[in-house]
Amino acid sequence: MADKEKKLRFGVVGAGKLGGFHSKTLSSMPGVELVGVSDPNLLRAQMLAWRHNCVAYKTVEELLGQVDALVIAAPTEYHADLGIKALSAGVHVLMEKPITNSEEGARKLLELSEKNKVVLQVGHSERFNAAVVETLKYVKNPRYVTIERLGPFDPRVAATGVTLDLMIHDLDIILTMIDSDVASFEAIGASMLSAHEDISNVRLKFKNGCVADITASRATMEASRRMRIYQQDAYISVDYVSSRLKIYTKKTPVVNSLKDIEIAYPKFAPKQPIREELAHFIDCIKTSKTPTPSGEKGLKALRLALDITNQMRRFEVSASKTEESPESLAGALADIGKATKVLVEEGLKNAGIDKN
Repeated sequence: MADKEKKLRFGVVGAGKLGGFHSKTLSSMPGVELVGVSDPNLLRAQMLAWRHNCVAYKTVEELLGQVDALVIAAPTEYHADLGIKALSAGVHVLMEKPITNSEEGARKLLELSEKNKVVLQVGHSERFNAAVVETLKYVKNPRYVTIERLGPFDPRVAATGVTLDLMIHDLDIILTMIDSDVASFEAIGASMLSAHEDISNVRLKFKNGCVADITASRATMEASRRMRIYQQDAYISVDYVSSRLKIYTKKTPVVNSLKDIEIAYPKFAPKQPIREELAHFIDCIKTSKTPTPSGEKGLKALRLALDITNQMRRFEVSASKTEESPESLAGALADIGKATKVLVEEGLKNAGIDKN
């Protein structure tokens, strides 16, 4: 167990957007010393290091002997290799999501974490979103859940499909929220701006009867992140972006008018998810607690995301692989939109909920 009074020496691997967020946050946290940043692009690492008063390194090996913990915010394809090096050296790791791009790589990281008694936490930062944390307090045996995570395209993640890049946040949340195994799922996706799917939709059916529809897109100009939960006598609506939560419940056994419905707006203090995530990671290092989400939870979400991606490829609409006109592509995407609407309506019907 680490000395609670001693400053934890941190390093950040990856000087991109996420690496910048982590470096900025760590440099202002008490009980932490940001030792350095590493990136194959040394100039980029130097710019970030100058900004946060630490040292720039070109390789992770140069950093490993000087730190107690690493935040790995490199591209997904390098997660397994970087994580293996860090965990083998006895360094605690906060791995940005997804844990790796393969189940085999993730299992290796779990084995090394257990073998060397070091913390492995996966960076599903939405777990620390104040709106999500508050929402989970009111969730009781949901029957139907819809989640949408939409936003504009970011070229920096073009090497990874939207399922592994964005939807995996919501897969992690839904697997945490619903205390049941997935019985089956249906998935469809479309590739428009990259070589991978840029829009993804999945319907998950759980063994306890709950149904969840999840849509992720990086081909939408306006950002939207919403979750709606339908459960016995209650409807919960949460907006991640505005951090607003609404809860509709029945005041009487039979609803005759809107007066019989109570609308609550739970209050909660907004917090920075990355700062909360890092504080939790530090606490787990100091107290030897199992992190949330752990490597095991990260693997569970990854496994489902990979299964969805594999099924999706059979139905994927690809602009780069066909000679279709923009009109044909628009028609195909419209078909996906119609299919999504049908899935939602079927979910409401199965859950015994009037869509109106």
